[in-house]
Amino acid sequence: KKLSKDKVILIGILKKLGFNLKNKKTIYLIDSIKDKEFIKESLEEEKYIGIDTEFNWRNTYFPKLSLLQISTSSKILLIDCLKCKKLGFLNKILEDKTKIIIMHSSRSDTTVLNTNLKIKLNNIFDIQIAEKFINGGEIKNYGFIVAKYFGHELDKSETNSNWLIRPLTHRQLEYAADDVNFLIPIYKKQLKQLKKIKKEKEAIKVFKKETLLGNQELYISRLKKLKKSSKEERDIFLWREKHAKEKNLPPSHIFEDKFLKKITKKIKDRELSDIFKLFKDNSSAKDFLKFLEL
Repeated sequence: KKLSKDKVILIGILKKLGFNLKNKKTIYLIDSIKDKEFIKESLEEEKYIGIDTEFNWRNTYFPKLSLLQISTSSKILLIDCLKCKKLGFLNKILEDKTKIIIMHSSRSDTTVLNTNLKIKLNNIFDIQIAEKFINGGEIKNYGFIVAKYFGHELDKSETNSNWLIRPLTHRQLEYAADDVNFLIPIYKKQLKQLKKIKKEKEAIKVFKKETLLGNQELYISRLKKLKKSSKEERDIFLWREKHAKEKNLPPSHIFEDKFLKKITKKIKDRELSDIFKLFKDNSSAKDFLKFLEL
C-alpha cells in the first residue's frame, strides 16, 4: 500500500534533508491514522522489531507519549502519537510472542507503552542489560553501545528537548530515527556473544523481570519503598496515589514524600487543621479530610 501523495512528498523532504544514518533504512513519518494499513503491513511479518519512545513525564501522573519509533530490517516508522490516536491495532502486533522486541533500558519504554496504549510487551531483548552481561561493570547508555559495535557517535543534543511541540524539528526526527536504527543489528551481535559465554538464558530472565516491572501499575514499585512503614502511612500513601491518578498529577504535587510521617502523626494527634500546611493545595487537603471521614 502506498502512502497518500502528501505523505510521499513529506518523506521526500526528509530524504533531501539528509539523514546521516548508518545501516540506511527508509524513514517514514506517520502523522495520520489513515496510514494504519501501511503500519500493519510493515510490521506483521517482521520477527525482529526495535522500539523506542519519546515522552514527557514532568507534570503528570502518567507519562505522555509523543513519538513511537519502530525499526525493522528495512524501515523506520516515526509514529506521531499526538496526532495518531487510535493505535489499538498495534497491541496484537507488538504483544505477539513470536516476535522479538529489541529495546534499550526497556522498563521506562514498557511503562510508557502500557500506560498510554495498553500494550503489554512480552518477548523483550534489552541491549543495555545484555551489554552488562557481556562486559560487566556499570550499565551503558545507548550512545556508548552504538559506538562500541559500530564506531558511530550519536548526536544526543535533543535528549531533553520538548517532544510535545509541533511540528517536530528535523533534528528531533533525525535523533528519534537514530535511536532505533541500531537496535536490531546490535541485538544480533550481542546474542552471539551471550551464547558464546553461556549467559543467554540468564539474561532472558532479567529481560522478563524488567518487562513485568514496566507492565505493572505505577504505585506498586513505589509502595515497595514503604516496607518499614506503618499501615496508616501505607493507607495515606495509597490515597495519594489514587488521588494523583484521578487528577493526573505527580504524587509529589499532592504532598511531598517527606511529609508522610508528619501527616500520619497529625491525624493521630487530631491536629487536622495543620494538615493544610503540608499539602500543595487546599483542594487536595480538603479531599483528604473527606477521605478520613469515610
